[in-house]
Amino acid sequence: MKNSFVELHARERALSLLDAGTSKEMVGPLDDMISPHLEPQNIVPESDDGIVLMKGKIAGNNVLVVSIEGKFQGGGIGEVSGAKIVAALEKALEDNKNGKTIYPIIILDTGGVRLQEANYGLLSISEIQNAVIALKKYVPVIGLVPGRVGSFGGMSITASILSYLIATNKARIALNGPEVIEQEAGVREFDSSDKDLIWNTLGTKQRLATGLVDEVVDDTVDNIKNSIINEIKTKKDAHRTENVDFYLSLLDQLDLSKKLDIESYNKLYKNVEVTKHDIPEAVAGSEEGTKSRGRVWFEKMTGIKNATSSVSTVLHAQKGGKEYVAIVPDADNDFPRVRNGEVGLQEGFAVASVINKVVAEDKDKDVKRPIILIADVPSQAYGYQEELIGIHVALGSSAAAYAKARQAGHPVIDFIPGDAVSGGFLAHGLQSNRMIALDDDSITIQAMSKASVARITQRTIAELEEATKHVPAMAYDIDNYEKLGALYKLVKGIGSWEATGENVAKINQIIDGAIDGLNGDRTLHFRYETPIAKESGRKATLKVRKLVDEQW
Repeated sequence: MKNSFVELHARERALSLLDAGTSKEMVGPLDDMISPHLEPQNIVPESDDGIVLMKGKIAGNNVLVVSIEGKFQGGGIGEVSGAKIVAALEKALEDNKNGKTIYPIIILDTGGVRLQEANYGLLSISEIQNAVIALKKYVPVIGLVPGRVGSFGGMSITASILSYLIATNKARIALNGPEVIEQEAGVREFDSSDKDLIWNTLGTKQRLATGLVDEVVDDTVDNIKNSIINEIKTKKDAHRTENVDFYLSLLDQLDLSKKLDIESYNKLYKNVEVTKHDIPEAVAGSEEGTKSRGRVWFEKMTGIKNATSSVSTVLHAQKGGKEYVAIVPDADNDFPRVRNGEVGLQEGFAVASVINKVVAEDKDKDVKRPIILIADVPSQAYGYQEELIGIHVALGSSAAAYAKARQAGHPVIDFIPGDAVSGGFLAHGLQSNRMIALDDDSITIQAMSKASVARITQRTIAELEEATKHVPAMAYDIDNYEKLGALYKLVKGIGSWEATGENVAKINQIIDGAIDGLNGDRTLHFRYETPIAKESGRKATLKVRKLVDEQW
């Protein structure tokens, strides 16, 4: 197609948007900043790791273009690619803080986490989201979803956080791809061979109708560039992750006795009666809730026996000047895809409501209330209705709320006594100043189940397990996760279920030490500064950050 934007590669896309003669690429192919994690898996790396960073001008305005190459590893985000994006966004933030206006534009052609670098991808995506939220205080952060791959996985959560989202009719946006939903929940939940169903549900025509993208344009360079110029002029912000009361009201009015279809959802979306939602603190109940490690530790740390709440899967309470928050399973939940503790629509929006209220209550206080996340989340919810409504926005709302709280001065501490997997971990855990985990073999930290990773990467389970021996970020256990350098403390000698009085006191002491040691830090930079991170875990990240700083 003549003048097609979709058909261009990442570098060509960036150049096509910039005014002639203004482009400057940073950490490009000649820097040969390849991922160190691919060759050990017999995967050929790219010299730019699939990310193009360019500064330049659009209609005379200073811009930073971040362009993701969908043809390399499906546009997946790993350590180097993620570090390039984060470092560039943080330099743009620094410029804007110093009065030099520069508009970030992110071209999303991505499946989300690069599964061959799984936990690096999750860390990097959370760091991208943090930078976006900080930047939005100064300028709109503009997203483009051209097509080819679309925007999936953790980067769909990022897309929900952006100020303004432009797409073509060749794009799709969703948290979970149809193949993954089919793998995790069965073909009856989402048939990945039904192309019409996929496009009608996840395509931009439907996404525009229900507020999940802001503008759909024809696939030409000129159309896309004109839309960007107009957004720079008008500085619109969809505030997509701040519509918490709207979505909680929508979920209240959803008839869960019937299978949701596009027509009935669109009708509901247009006729939602919005009411203010206040999620009250958990109280003691008469019956035990569905057991989980997260529930056990929440009840012991807050002293609330058989804790119950108006949202059965979200527990929060104040104790000792701290706000404790947990997402827990409910075997009888009306949303079947969250019965095992997964993070779904209601969980994401309810947590966002809780955290936003904490921030509002402490707005004028010199000392902000610490927020303690108790993370035991086996994944995000895999379901058709979740994708139709926009689960990526629910998880984006929670992640954004935690990031804003931390940036406002609230210590945000993540305590991990259970699993911390995929979008669930991005929504509830990875926006923390510090992460504390129990050294228990039963804990899983990863981006996706082994069965789904094998399907997407076209490997056998045995091949995946062999790869984890060479790349700790692909492993599923907490000891390999520690090798990345992101943890504040890996606590030995306490099992996941051992929430005794003595052990609770020990964990509280470690949490207090983490809070006291923040010294005003509101960033996520601790992850790069631990001895493990410097020595091995984030060496590539630190090298990228140095290069971006030098070339900016």
